[in-house]
Amino acid sequence: MFPKIKNIAYITQDQMIEVDNLMINEYGINLYQMMENAGRNLAYLTKALFLSNDPVGKSVTAVAGSGGNGGGVLAAARRLHNWGAFVQVLITKESKLFEEVSRHQLKILEKLNIPIDITIIQDIRSLKVDVILDGVIGYNIKGHPKGSVKRLINFINKSKAKIISLDIPSGIDPDKGTIYIPYVKADATLTLALPKKAFEREEVRLSTGDLYLADISVPDELYNRILKKKPDKKIFSKSEILHII
Repeated sequence: MFPKIKNIAYITQDQMIEVDNLMINEYGINLYQMMENAGRNLAYLTKALFLSNDPVGKSVTAVAGSGGNGGGVLAAARRLHNWGAFVQVLITKESKLFEEVSRHQLKILEKLNIPIDITIIQDIRSLKVDVILDGVIGYNIKGHPKGSVKRLINFINKSKAKIISLDIPSGIDPDKGTIYIPYVKADATLTLALPKKAFEREEVRLSTGDLYLADISVPDELYNRILKKKPDKKIFSKSEILHII
């Protein structure tokens, strides 16, 4: 369905931070653009893998934290709503506490009257949900999830729905690969730009489900500067989404 790729470079947290800084400050590609690219690819992959390429009438629950992964999931939720899915959103905290770029995505969903909740009223096992988008937590993880983050991860794992995580399943450290408790047990994961160092660990790969890579418009020249290597072939020339094997 998607072109397969192997023997690709893996990137550390510090390198990814440098990528973001260069994207913004040298190339003029801002976080809003990157988040839109992430959300578009997540929506497309979700539709292809778990909604039989027809979202109309299907039920999608987006679970979003206040950071970048949450914003990407919210952008994906909007597209799936536009494509005919019934979308509901669960968030970890009040919208005023979201980071600016992610709060922008949340405000769009509010204008579309998409249901957004910060409490869990029902047991998800009693709800008909086809797929859950996981964007609870990513690089901001610091130890075992607690409070609303812990509650939402447990909520996700109790579902019978398919689960797709953005960048890395919530509860796993993207850099060191530490698997905290609880963590999301994903059926698929769409990581962004380049795969994270954590995916080199076999234990982490067993928790990601099928692993995919999405283009968020990072220039090849920038990758080569960060990785300090000669230019690679254009890895996204055949598809914006690749299947990592």
